Amino acid sequence: MPSAAPAPFPPQGLASLAQSPPLPHRSRPIVSIGAGAIVRDAHAPAYRLAGFTMHSVFDLAAERAAMLASEFRIPHVCKSLTEAVASAPPDAVFDVALPASASAEALLALPDGAPVLIQKPFGEDLNQARRLLEICRKKRLTAAVNLQLRYAPCLLAARDLLQRGAIGELCDVEVRVTCHMPWERWSFLFGIPRMEIVYHSIHYVDLVRSFFGEPSGVYAKTLKHPLQMQLASTRTAILFDYGELRRANIQTNHGHAFGLDHQESYVKLEGTRGALVARLGVNLDYPRGVPDALECCLLGAEPPAWQSVPLEGNWFPHAFVGTMASLMRYANGESAELATHVEDAFRTMAVVEACYQSSASGGTPIPD
Repeated sequence: MPSAAPAPFPPQGLASLAQSPPLPHRSRPIVSIGAGAIVRDAHAPAYRLAGFTMHSVFDLAAERAAMLASEFRIPHVCKSLTEAVASAPPDAVFDVALPASASAEALLALPDGAPVLIQKPFGEDLNQARRLLEICRKKRLTAAVNLQLRYAPCLLAARDLLQRGAIGELCDVEVRVTCHMPWERWSFLFGIPRMEIVYHSIHYVDLVRSFFGEPSGVYAKTLKHPLQMQLASTRTAILFDYGELRRANIQTNHGHAFGLDHQESYVKLEGTRGALVARLGVNLDYPRGVPDALECCLLGAEPPAWQSVPLEGNWFPHAFVGTMASLMRYANGESAELATHVEDAFRTMAVVEACYQSSASGGTPIPD
């Protein structure tokens, strides 16, 4: 039976919890391959917050690259991928922020051994992921995938509480997103055979893996919305198989166009001595969003009471500092760990593939 004794808090209270990643002692110039909405809304603002230097940018839409350079004071706008690679400083980090189907061409053009951060997903299916992994291995790239939700301040603080034993043994992870996502911002998503899991819920699949490790299997269903028929899917349910004591599930509905009153966007972590609920505010009224939040409740008080954890920052853009900082520190030899290394990202893609296979296989027929 779980103990009812109150769990220990950090000596300085909840405000002392870790909410930001360690930064590199020596930052590297960043070459951005891509200047789309995600770069404008998250990558570039995060790098500015961290004090990282963006050396140059290239995008097939030249005017888009020029606008990004003007807004974020990027000194060099390249006319081609070849120019972006050739003009990169010797110690540059390449930030490949392209649709997954275009990543292979960019990776093949990079110098052998270069550090590179690849925008998620790591391919649109497992075959593409294998191809990308082969390229990274053959070219000996120091490569990570931008699965940055792990570095959201609210989840870094939650993980700190977990590691301190504050809520006991983690036994339940639930992700629920009910919102209205403006998919029209990303035109490349229309017409592709897979969408919601591989381009959105992959964040939550990766997060669950980061807490519980590899599941033995998944049960999943992903489907269209009648008002968003041009998209392969916008609603998903995933249940992970972690045996008899640990539960993890993801529920997403991106078609809730009925105002903010009943929209939801949270990660709930339940342990044997307490629980944590993190609000991911960016999904609510995207891309403006609302502030992230984190609350905790510990057993031992009657009735149980929830406390708010003071936060400094949000998933967008602050988490994007984490993936780039981790890559720079690893490339510099300052850290032996690269949490979102392509080898680990491939395992996330394997779970995503299992979700699609489960969805396609259908439910268990009802017995007569």
